Amino acid sequence: MTPRSAPAGASTQSATPLRTLIDAASLRSLIAAKAPLVLLDCGFDLADPAAGARAYTAGHLPGALYAHLDADLSAPKTGRNGRHPLPARESFAATVARWGITPGVAVVCYDDQGGAYAARAWWMLRWIGLADVAVLDGGKAAWQRAGGLLESAVPTPVVAPPFPLSAEPGMPTMTADELLSGLGRSTILDARAGERFRGETEPLDPVAGHIPGARHRFFKDNLGADGCFLPAPQLRDAFATFGDDPSCWVHQCGSGVTACHNLLAMVHAGLGDSVLYPGSWSEWCADPSRPVARG
Repeated sequence: MTPRSAPAGASTQSATPLRTLIDAASLRSLIAAKAPLVLLDCGFDLADPAAGARAYTAGHLPGALYAHLDADLSAPKTGRNGRHPLPARESFAATVARWGITPGVAVVCYDDQGGAYAARAWWMLRWIGLADVAVLDGGKAAWQRAGGLLESAVPTPVVAPPFPLSAEPGMPTMTADELLSGLGRSTILDARAGERFRGETEPLDPVAGHIPGARHRFFKDNLGADGCFLPAPQLRDAFATFGDDPSCWVHQCGSGVTACHNLLAMVHAGLGDSVLYPGSWSEWCADPSRPVARG
């Protein structure tokens, strides 16, 4: 059975609401139940922006559509707003409508990179108010281990009416100015690799270092050796070391992408939603007046 969106105007929710992660066996069952469902392949490579689309064409989950980080999950860059700025909610609502996504459709996002890019799509779909959305735990590899097949045919989505935006964003964000004004009073978690956080190397942005006062939580530390997320209690214990009231924590990374992986891990761990600084380090360091820390 090929996943497809519900007909325009449909309001039937999936039998099991999706919130954070779904394992491959459960996804196969959801597809077999013919639930209204859209699959988004979010595979990407920062060093080769066309690699994800090539991998999608070579083989993807049946019926999956491709979500390109630059073209679909980001706004145009100005040189001052980071490498992957958030689009306006209205713009992204138009994008998801082209994918056939309505409030009555469940969405499962996946990639081949441990959920790094799928988590960005998960966060953005929640941000515009979609209720049922999850990341495939373990991605394409887990799907294949569970006996799932891949296909190369590119489906044509059933375009939906404009996605109705929630009155307020479904996920909280913070601007660079807001973060700057609260330095020293906010718990900031940086999801980049340790050497980038410490300023020892910087392969993507013009300045090395981190936001003063930020603490380090490499997003890959959310994963086990099998590429799946660690059990919720283990994640909860890991994040507990950063303090109380995680709803006030601010998450950032290089460009607002892998920070969403930590946000997803926290919700999966039962810690609730916290705040994303979408511009992240690439926006922060574009203004030389903002302070930089190293070490």
